[in-house]
Amino acid sequence: MDFDQVVRYCPRCGSGDFAATSARSFLCGGCGFHFHINAATAVVGIVADHEGRVLLIRRARDPGKGKFSVPGGFVDADETAEAALAREMREEVGLELTSCTYLCSCPNAYAYKGVVFPVLDLAFVCTVRSLEVREDADEVGGYTLRRPAEVDLDGIAFPSVRRALELFRNQQAQHAG
Repeated sequence: MDFDQVVRYCPRCGSGDFAATSARSFLCGGCGFHFHINAATAVVGIVADHEGRVLLIRRARDPGKGKFSVPGGFVDADETAEAALAREMREEVGLELTSCTYLCSCPNAYAYKGVVFPVLDLAFVCTVRSLEVREDADEVGGYTLRRPAEVDLDGIAFPSVRRALELFRNQQAQHAG
């Protein structure tokens, strides 16, 4: 669904004279306010065990219900990316983040209740205190550990996470060779 079908009133003055000027911007005829739809920020964390296998979680809800991903989620307005990643690791799989290293950023489209939101996923390679997973049943429907070369990228829920895992896999192969 396009934003012009969802955003109908000016968030500043409430006027209904609020027209799309592009796919991601609007102009209020009442107060002249320009409103832009910008990407939300999300984080994902790639965690590997001592054998080099990566932690994949099965999504328990849409979007991507039943497919694999890695722990992660949206960054709150008052959080750093690193703080959000630590929070999401605790909430989704009960892991305590000890360090993270930036890997890449990937654009993503997140379909939620009929609206597709633009998202920028920041991917990190993470170290955790212990890999004793305690999954949140509301968000996680199971997990597995797989060697990067054995991860079926077609079974990953989001293109951004597929890209991050592919980059991680390539870096691991370069270090091994």
